[in-house]
Amino acid sequence: MIEYSNIFVNEGMSYSTYRNLINELLLRKKTTGEDDSEAMLHYTKMNVQRMNRVDKTVQLNAELLEALTGLTGKYRFLVISEGWCGDAAQIVPVFDKMASTFPDKISLKFVLRDQNLPLIDAHLTNGGRAIPVLLILDEEGKVLCKWGPRPQILQSLLADWKKESTDMMLIAERLHGWYAKDKTQTTQEELNTMVRKLLVDRNS
Repeated sequence: MIEYSNIFVNEGMSYSTYRNLINELLLRKKTTGEDDSEAMLHYTKMNVQRMNRVDKTVQLNAELLEALTGLTGKYRFLVISEGWCGDAAQIVPVFDKMASTFPDKISLKFVLRDQNLPLIDAHLTNGGRAIPVLLILDEEGKVLCKWGPRPQILQSLLADWKKESTDMMLIAERLHGWYAKDKTQTTQEELNTMVRKLLVDRNS
């Protein structure tokens, strides 16, 4: 039995703590998780740049702002992530923007996947430990919904790209090219749909 409230309160990190941890580990030539290889360090450095860029540029669109404004009650956003994860770098700043814009409604915490395997294993994607995963909890710690690890259309594109090529560098280039062009809009659309479902469920 996973104690979501306990994980959120006692193990969860704020966004700034999560970002600082990644930066401090990099200074020691490490990243989150067990693999401190040159490749993982390279991915992590790139991801810090990506998060910095999205942090500076992300604006919540009108539809998502309207949905979040309509939320009543308080919600806990528990994010399973890692510093080396490219999808997470493109997405987690959006979660932070939501929480920082509506601090009276959303509390945001991060946990590392590889330190919380029972948690991620309860929320697999197609049998894999794909991240990031956003779990929205109520104040009692009940899981209301899950989102992740990436927008559905990109999930489909990625499956096609993997059929066409085994070159992971090429696939990563395509992935981040898609994110750069999309400018978080598809992510926001899917999160908007989820928030509106929370509204309906709360009022039903």
